[in-house]
Amino acid sequence: MAASLVFRLQDRGPELLREVLLERGWEEYDEEEREEEDWNLYWRSTAFRSSEYHNLLPWQRLNHHPKTVGITRKDCLARNLRRMRATVGSSLYDFSPTTFILPNDYTRFLAEYNKLRLTRGPSIYWICKPLDLSRGRGIFIFEDIKHFVYDCSVIVQRYVSNPLLISGYKFDLRIYVCVKSFHPLTVYIHQEGLVRFATEKYNLSSLNNLYSHLTNTSINKFGPFYKTEKEQVGPGCKWTMSKFRHFLNSQDVNQLLLWQRISNIVTLTLLTIAPSVPSCPNCVELFGFDILIDVKFKPWLLEVNYSPALTLDCPADITVKKGLISDLIDLMNYTFIDTRGRIINTTATKIQTDKTLNLILGSHSRTNVSVVNRQKCPALAPWQIDNRSLHMSEVTNHGNTETEAETELSGETDVSSSIHDISQRGPGLRRPCNKQTLLLFHSGNHRPVRTSMEKTALNGHRIPPLRVGDFIRTFPFNTATLRASQSHKLDVKIVIQQLQRLTGQLNIQHQTVRV
Repeated sequence: MAASLVFRLQDRGPELLREVLLERGWEEYDEEEREEEDWNLYWRSTAFRSSEYHNLLPWQRLNHHPKTVGITRKDCLARNLRRMRATVGSSLYDFSPTTFILPNDYTRFLAEYNKLRLTRGPSIYWICKPLDLSRGRGIFIFEDIKHFVYDCSVIVQRYVSNPLLISGYKFDLRIYVCVKSFHPLTVYIHQEGLVRFATEKYNLSSLNNLYSHLTNTSINKFGPFYKTEKEQVGPGCKWTMSKFRHFLNSQDVNQLLLWQRISNIVTLTLLTIAPSVPSCPNCVELFGFDILIDVKFKPWLLEVNYSPALTLDCPADITVKKGLISDLIDLMNYTFIDTRGRIINTTATKIQTDKTLNLILGSHSRTNVSVVNRQKCPALAPWQIDNRSLHMSEVTNHGNTETEAETELSGETDVSSSIHDISQRGPGLRRPCNKQTLLLFHSGNHRPVRTSMEKTALNGHRIPPLRVGDFIRTFPFNTATLRASQSHKLDVKIVIQQLQRLTGQLNIQHQTVRV
């Protein structure tokens, strides 16, 4: 009987992860029955200790990279974005509202407050958020500094007071981002996500009404109108991202530039910490990026969530999060080698790790693969990058014979067609796809991993798959960014140049279409 992969959870949660892994044939770690290192995935909602990273064995994965607090703590994110604005210019890093960290920045905040009151009048709003709280706790909005009182470390931001509304309701987007690696930087965005609504209509004359201004589910599910049928929004306070794209299509919105700007926000935010995050190949990280869109369709970064919630509060959660977790496990790319390595190393003989791996690689060096063609769908996901300079030619397999894919690495990418059309999916439809040849990697007892063929590209690195389930690779997105990510130290300057070039071309196209 084939051995199962083993997962280990902190405090036996989250329950959704347990459910998905058990369905896939995994077994849960029991410290009374197994050796200490006899597991494949250790999942925690909190950070791991340094020793846990240093002592990782080849078949083990952790769900956090070290030292990512630089974007997941509100004050650290503000400092890093401020530093990048000073380094590369404010025009590129203009996606975060003006932010002050109090009490240290109180004098600067007061000066900005007074300047704006003189130049723009009183209709400037601010939002105050405690540094060490989440789920909307302790947040309040104010216009007059007379009403501003705080008793702990906080950040104060310009409140985006002109949000895009749907039937009068404010909303934001929860974008799920997986960083497969920081060295080289490899980023995936899940094409499904959540749209989170306030449950009372937006009203600037009622700043104290949190159900009107905050979109946190933890607050709105206790609101008086949570279960009420709310015009286009419906009951509850969440949509799937598919339903949101369907709404944008019904409004005849050109989504191409919007999604690229959101993708840029993700990349530029990660660039603030990528060079300083230690290399840890056996780690993967799921972030929750919260994005607000204003009436001019400009996206704003509100915050980045560490260990985004996996609780199931409504049907939209079930639709999005179960597929998200399943795709995340696929992205970890477990193989038969991971299972066998764990078993051999935990026998009574305790063979040394390097000898064990040599033995495994000698007898199990080939992964059982087969080729399937995906059904052609009307269009691709909003995150779908063309990657023509990272093109994988089709591969065929006959039995156990593997055929090498030829990798085309042109020197430049035509950024004018770097992004495919926005997905036209209606609500409830998952996995839009282009017609491409994929490999199924059979890994132990769980379902096959759907992924593109990996191929050695530059400096011994492999080109990461373009998509894994509903995860779409958004970085690297062309040959230049691939090279920049594979250098000894991430070349941030090159990456920013490529992003500017890509976005500039899309801006020109957008203006041409409008004319």
